[in-house]
Amino acid sequence: MDTLRSRLAEVEAALDAQRQEIERVQTSLAAFRIRYRRDVGRLHDRLDELECAIAEAELGEISKRLGEAEPASAPADASDPLPRYTSDTVRRLFRDVAKAIHPDLAHGEDTRDRRHALMVEANRAYALGDEEGLRRILDAWSRSAEAVEGSDPETMRQRLVRRIADAEDVLDAGVRHLEDLHGSPLGKLKAMVDESAARGKDLVYEMIGRLKRDIMVAQNRLDAIRSQP
Repeated sequence: MDTLRSRLAEVEAALDAQRQEIERVQTSLAAFRIRYRRDVGRLHDRLDELECAIAEAELGEISKRLGEAEPASAPADASDPLPRYTSDTVRRLFRDVAKAIHPDLAHGEDTRDRRHALMVEANRAYALGDEEGLRRILDAWSRSAEAVEGSDPETMRQRLVRRIADAEDVLDAGVRHLEDLHGSPLGKLKAMVDESAARGKDLVYEMIGRLKRDIMVAQNRLDAIRSQP
């Protein structure tokens, strides 16, 4: 039991550190997104506007171009998929899920939140007639630490083992989440900017310079087209 408690403390400490790292990365990316949008994005928008104006001026068929760009409207009956037929199996599974995980059965606030989140998923699966989804929810609950009740030593040991397994699963998911953040287009761009800054270069400043030159060239081209008799 002492070994299990020690392992659980290690994993929970790792989870806390990981949550802080995820929050740091998300905050950093959000700040970079704001700066990039403010300094670079508006210039991209201006350049796009000029290029569109040039195309329209060269074609001389603005209304036709806009009509071709307008997407065809979707059929009225193709908006959302209709819920599937709710079978007796789905009804029975939903009752089993509700009996096992209903928030009213919680002994603490943390467990209540977990049960509530699962019930939201279960309600959605039931509305869609998603039998497999309900089975996954029920199976996940049956393997969770909250599903083990009792206060005898063996029950407590099983609960610790499951809590460790749950925490390790969350830790693995956090690793994948961090990888996704760093591997996103925004994350890769920020990494390039940071690497350039480490070498004493301001990549964003260089982007701004190139965009301003492109905007000037595009503006001159548009003025030349419009000035033609």
